[in-house]
Amino acid sequence: MFKIGEFSKLTQVSIRMLRYYDEVGLLKPADIDKFTGYRYYSVEQIPLLHKIIFLRDTGFQVAEISAVVQNWNETAMINFLNNKHSEIEASIKLEQDKLRKIEVAMKDMKGEDLSIRYNISLKTIPAYQILSLRKIIPDYFCEGMLWQELTELVESNSIRIPQNSLNFAIYHDTDFKEADVDVEVCVAVQELGESKDGFTFRETEPVETMACAMVYGPYQNIGPAYEAFAHWLTQHNQYKMIGQNRQICHCGPWNEENPQNYLTEIQIPVTSSHT
Repeated sequence: MFKIGEFSKLTQVSIRMLRYYDEVGLLKPADIDKFTGYRYYSVEQIPLLHKIIFLRDTGFQVAEISAVVQNWNETAMINFLNNKHSEIEASIKLEQDKLRKIEVAMKDMKGEDLSIRYNISLKTIPAYQILSLRKIIPDYFCEGMLWQELTELVESNSIRIPQNSLNFAIYHDTDFKEADVDVEVCVAVQELGESKDGFTFRETEPVETMACAMVYGPYQNIGPAYEAFAHWLTQHNQYKMIGQNRQICHCGPWNEENPQNYLTEIQIPVTSSHT
C-alpha cells in the first residue's frame, strides 16, 4: 500500500487530481486510516487510474468516464469511442466555422473585405411549364433530397426534359424558418403531363418585376447576398417584396468540385409603388 503522496509520484498524477477522483467516485482509496485519515492506494489500482486518465485526455466527462469504466469490454469500448469520435468531429467543425467567421470579420475591419459585390438587377420572368415536387423538409440544407427524388422520377418515367432546361426552387414560407421549411423544386418541361404521386405538372405565374442577384462561390455567400438585398431595398424604397423567393443553382456540387466556382442566382419578386 502507498500513501497518497507516494502513489502520486509513482503514477505521475497530482495529489489534487487523486483527491478529485476520490470525491467524484472514480477512484476511491484502497484504504483510509480511521485514526489519521490518510489515504492509501494499492498497485492494483494503477490500471484503473490509467483508464481514467486516457478517457479524460480523449474528452470524456466524469459521468461518461464512470459509465465506461463500469462497462470496460471491447464491444462497449468501440461504441463509446465511436460516439466520442463523432462528437469531437462535430465540435471541431463548429469551431472551424467560428474561426472562418472571425477571419472574415477581421478582414472586413482592416478594410480588406473580400466578399463579392452583389449587383441587384431587375428582370421580367415569364410563366414556365414545370414539373415540380413540393414538400416540407427538415431544413434548407435538405433541399438536395427533393432534387434527387425529382431526378429519379424523370429518369424512371422517361420524361422529356429539354437540354440545359431551367431548374429552380421556390420557397413558399413567408419568413425564414430554421426547421420544417416549405420548398418546391422545379424543372421546366416542353409539355405538361399528368400529375401523380406528389409530383405536379403546372404552369408558374409570370413575375413582372423580379430583383435578382448572382452569388459566386460557396453557399455561405448566400447570407450576405440577402443582406445586400436589404440595403438595395432601403435605397430603392419604391420597391416592396411580394410573393415567394426563388433560387436557381446554375453551378453546384453536381457539376463543379470547387465550391469557389459555384454560381447561384437569388430571385425576389418586388412591386413598385410607381407602377
